Amino acid sequence: MSSIIQTAATTASRTPATASRTPVTASRTPVTASGAEAGNEQPAGADALSIGQKVRHYRRRKKLTLDELGRRVDRAASQISTIENGKREPSLSMLAALAKALDTTTDALLDPEPVDERSALELELERAQSSPLYTSLQLPQVRAKSLPQDALEAIVGLQRQLSQLVRRRAATPEEARRANKRLREDMRARHNYFASLELTAAELLDVIDYDDGPLRQAQAARLAEHLGFSLHYVSDLPKSTRSVTDTKNKRLYLSNQDLAEHDPRSYLLTALASHILGHQPPHDYGEFLSQRVEANYLSAALLLPESAAVPFLTEAKKNRRISLEELRDFFGVSYETAAHRFTNLATEHLSLPVHFMKVHSSGTIHKAYSNDGLPFPTDPLGAIEGQYGCKRFTSRQVFTVSDRFSPYFQYTDTPKGTYWCTARVLPGAGDFSVSLGVPFQHVRWFDGRETTKRSQSRCPDPSCCREAPDELEEKWADASWPSARMHASLLAALPPGVFPGVDTTEVYEFLERRAGE
Repeated sequence: MSSIIQTAATTASRTPATASRTPVTASRTPVTASGAEAGNEQPAGADALSIGQKVRHYRRRKKLTLDELGRRVDRAASQISTIENGKREPSLSMLAALAKALDTTTDALLDPEPVDERSALELELERAQSSPLYTSLQLPQVRAKSLPQDALEAIVGLQRQLSQLVRRRAATPEEARRANKRLREDMRARHNYFASLELTAAELLDVIDYDDGPLRQAQAARLAEHLGFSLHYVSDLPKSTRSVTDTKNKRLYLSNQDLAEHDPRSYLLTALASHILGHQPPHDYGEFLSQRVEANYLSAALLLPESAAVPFLTEAKKNRRISLEELRDFFGVSYETAAHRFTNLATEHLSLPVHFMKVHSSGTIHKAYSNDGLPFPTDPLGAIEGQYGCKRFTSRQVFTVSDRFSPYFQYTDTPKGTYWCTARVLPGAGDFSVSLGVPFQHVRWFDGRETTKRSQSRCPDPSCCREAPDELEEKWADASWPSARMHASLLAALPPGVFPGVDTTEVYEFLERRAGE
């Protein structure tokens, strides 16, 4: 069994969601969408503060003064005090000398785990007071070790609440747009291909004896079993969730009401993916986005395995008949999943630059990706999500077509050149379309290139489809007052909480109801 799968199986046995989890592969480069956390961040390993705290603990246990310990390691008491206060990190040779003088080991001094609850609180306060957030408040420094227990608990508690408030305040539409922009730039730099996630998917598929073709539901369930989870399809899943994982009892809950409308494999694999990848509760919206991208990518890599999808697409390109419909049907996935997966593989394996859009019937862009130069609309922050797509684009023209069963193809002339696209209005969710396209020079590889449908877009020039004709503007500008139809979320900050949009109270109540089963 490979190291990746061994790690995944080990991860499955861990209990609380906040426990430290080992990622599936240490070499995995995460999607980078988030910046630094607004509050204080706990380091993963030992730092000067934790080392100093351990030195103080073992010195007091030995009942040594600073002078006495200093003489044992040939250092001044002031130098020992500097180390204990976390203002200086000892060298390896000094660390070894201190360990010997204190009758302990260097491993014990480097262990980042606090020795007791009091030490943990002191360490948290010291780190908080070193954070940019605390510095920005211009408050005086407090000596943690001199505080009584109740005062220490109160100050640390206030600091935690303040950090949470700052993070929630940062989860505004503006921050969401910035996070989406950073994420999209990272995906473009990689051509939307994540080699480490492909490797993880391949090793997981080996465990369940995947050979070729579509991934069967039984194989997906076998993967859950291998990771130690039991599956439970229920009717009372919280409405704000697609799945809920009880990591303590290793139960994965999915809705039995979604089976007719959604691919049951997809929600199952996405839930398992977050666990396999060792995701922790996200600190901010950017990390939340990056985790979703990673989980969705791994799920798609399992549903359309690279080992099967690449030969399928390579053969289709050879025959000049690449078709999203055929990719969708061969692997038994949704059109949107097929389009997403094609963007993962197109540039890396087929040398094809591509663009992808998911657009609401109102014209607003919900998802977008491009490495082929298509001119997307952007706001002043450079974000695409939430902007209006050009009315001439295939993604919007498809809403005007009455035939929703046949694929729609179109050429669009833009200031950056001519692009060919194929689009679908999503079945069961007619408010959205998904489109995928390539520059004109690459259209010879695709089914649907014979289309005669053509449009012209001058966007981002406002005169293309944003500004009304002069005669209409003059007649109606001062004689109209429309009432806008929009989602309330456009006028408010993102929903607060660790997982934006999820009602954690409902989740906890659901788990409590199910715990005794």
